[in-house]
Amino acid sequence: MTDVITSAAEAAAADAADPLAEHRAKFALRAGLVYLDGNSLGAMPVDAPALIDDAARRQWGQDLIESWNANGWWDAPVRIGDRIGRLIGAKAGQVICGDSTSIQLFQALSGALRLNPDRRVLLTDGGNFPTDQYIADSVGRLLGVEVRRISPADAVTALGSGSRSGIGEIAAVSFSAVDYRTGELWDVEAITAAAHAHGAAVVWDLAHAAGALPVHLDDLDAGAGADFAVGCSYKYLNGGPGAPAWLYINARHQATADLPLTGWQGHAEPFALHQHYAPAEGIARGRIGTPPLLSMLALDAALDIFDAADLEQVRAKSLALTDLVLRYAADHLADLGVVAATPAEHHRRGSQVALRLPRAYEAAQALIEAGVVGDFRAPDILRLGFAPLYLTHAQVWGAMETLETILRTGAHLDPRFAIRAAVT
Repeated sequence: MTDVITSAAEAAAADAADPLAEHRAKFALRAGLVYLDGNSLGAMPVDAPALIDDAARRQWGQDLIESWNANGWWDAPVRIGDRIGRLIGAKAGQVICGDSTSIQLFQALSGALRLNPDRRVLLTDGGNFPTDQYIADSVGRLLGVEVRRISPADAVTALGSGSRSGIGEIAAVSFSAVDYRTGELWDVEAITAAAHAHGAAVVWDLAHAAGALPVHLDDLDAGAGADFAVGCSYKYLNGGPGAPAWLYINARHQATADLPLTGWQGHAEPFALHQHYAPAEGIARGRIGTPPLLSMLALDAALDIFDAADLEQVRAKSLALTDLVLRYAADHLADLGVVAATPAEHHRRGSQVALRLPRAYEAAQALIEAGVVGDFRAPDILRLGFAPLYLTHAQVWGAMETLETILRTGAHLDPRFAIRAAVT
């Protein structure tokens, strides 16, 4: 790491030169709060309440069912899907918005496996977020496919070992681009190319990547692109709690994609009310039932901010903030038993830092009381997420000083901090 911030003065200077500084005012954050949990729930855009109020009072309250046409409700899943697509390197017509991440992952995994019906293995990450593993197991049972777990770090080697690894049996590979615990960024390009070289489809979960770093789904594997991708929109995209997730289906698969949930809105003629299902053309076949419109319109407001933000600048600031934290931990916290679980190399890091330390849960709670909000992941990780659009370098420097004070004074050892809340 070069040119890493190592003082409060350097942090202030970085803020003075920050090209993203104007965006902070677009988020509703209470004074004095340092919010380092945007990788779990993003901050609320200041324009969201007015838009939600209009959606409820006028569009729903007054226009009622006419809003499906007059206010664009019917087209919202495709229109907002295209807006998300621009942030993940997907051309128009390849992303549909609606339903939860679990549902979208079920759709993607099933569709990917059905591209290779003669193969009977799904390769996934044994350290992945639980939902990804649970859905993989469920899809495996339903389709009679074996689920094998492997670290993404070993995927290219395993895929390149040919028949010795049973590659001829592998129908699909499904990983998260960023490890939800450690923040490690996997080699999306190399894994996609290796899977395709052996005839396997690829599904990427971009929950911890979309809105935090540039993603180029269409350009992967020399332009062949990923096959499927999913992601939530309440983390770095700031769509709000329960905001609808999204599904990417590469255009080359859309005519043949066999998705398991065949709801009426994905029908070729949804209002003809046919007895049997016939899929719509293009990405519209990814629609299922009536989407959560109020949440979707709140997400629409959040995406307005990204129209004026440069994702390359977002990535550069993210790396600067996480560099700061990693250096501070190494220089000031190592003697306290703090060890970084997040790689130092830029190309291996998402937009969070995971610090392993004794009594990590208690430390997280003490930080929250002190106005610094991060979170805890079992068994010993203090997880700090960095949303560059609304964080300053000075805030992050101050947060690390607060953490050091807590650990050196033992403030986190107060018994009240050990009481586990329902959400950690």
